[in-house]
Order: sequence, then structure tokens, then C-alpha cells
Amino acid sequence: MATNQTPDYYEILQISPNAEPETVHRVYRLLAQRYHPDNADTGNDAQFRKLTDAYQVLSDPEQRAKYDVHHARITQERWRLVSAGAKAENDFEAEQQIRLTLLEVLYTQRRLDPESQGLSPLDLERLIGRAREQLEFTTWYLVQKKYVTRGDSAVLTITAEGAEYLENNYQNSVRQRRLTAARTA
Repeated sequence: MATNQTPDYYEILQISPNAEPETVHRVYRLLAQRYHPDNADTGNDAQFRKLTDAYQVLSDPEQRAKYDVHHARITQERWRLVSAGAKAENDFEAEQQIRLTLLEVLYTQRRLDPESQGLSPLDLERLIGRAREQLEFTTWYLVQKKYVTRGDSAVLTITAEGAEYLENNYQNSVRQRRLTAARTA
């Protein structure tokens, strides 16, 4: 079961890794109705199979425990992030770094899984190391600039404009990270 190609079952079901079994069941039923191939409006056979696979693992306590260990390890390996706690010279620099970091996470997610719906605020909080409340301004700014879009359940997805902005500003971001790391070393 443990390969880097294992899908993120929590993301597929759009739930937190801390979700109770009842929540797993309830969300699965809701999404299964939406994506069931018999649903003429929103049926999607591939998505329905992904949901069912995710549900089979996450609804079984033993399989879920094994998956959780794998999920935590893969998440750590997969995301190369800057230390969000690094001190910037002022709030403007810190905010710019967080914006680029958030875009980088969404960009990486999109590249690794083009079919992805994006990442939830909970996922971003965990991956970036900042509380959702601290990311609200950043998220608002990126949505207003049309660098990200907000979908169902507040899921954020990078846009083409956001990808282009990140690519144009990535080298400056790397230089800034190195300077910050050198100052704190």
C-alpha cells in the first residue's frame, strides 16, 4: 500500500485527518450521491471510484491507522516549505514571503495532481505552519489579485495568473529565504 503514488484520501473526501468516523461516513454519502455514475447532472465515474477507495480505507480503523502513518510521512517528504516562523525585517516582507509560500504550495499541488480541487484552509494551515486566522489577509489578497480562486468548502486553487506571478518572483523569494536563514544562523 505504501507508495508515493497513494492518493490523499482526506483531500478526496474533503475532510480533516482528525475527522470522526461519523463524519467520514456522512461526507462520503453526500459526495457519493453527487458523483455516482447514475447521477445525470453531476455523475463522474472516476471521481466516484476515488471516493469509494478513500472511504474503504478511512472507514476501517485498522486500515486508517496504517494510512495515517503513511500520510504523515508522505506529507513531510512531499512539501518543501520555508520556515514560516523566520523573522522578516518588517511585516511587508513577511507578508510577501507568506504569499509566495502559499502560491508555491498551491502550485506544487497543481503540478503533482492536475485534477486536484486545490487545498483546504486546514491543509494550508498544516503545510505552511500558520493558523488559518493568520492566513486570512493573505488569502483575501491573493483572491482579489486573481492569483487563486476559492471553490467549494473554501478550497483554494492557483490560477494561471498566480502560477505566472510565482514563476516571475520565485528567484527573489529564494534569495530572501537564504538571506533570512543566513541572518538567523
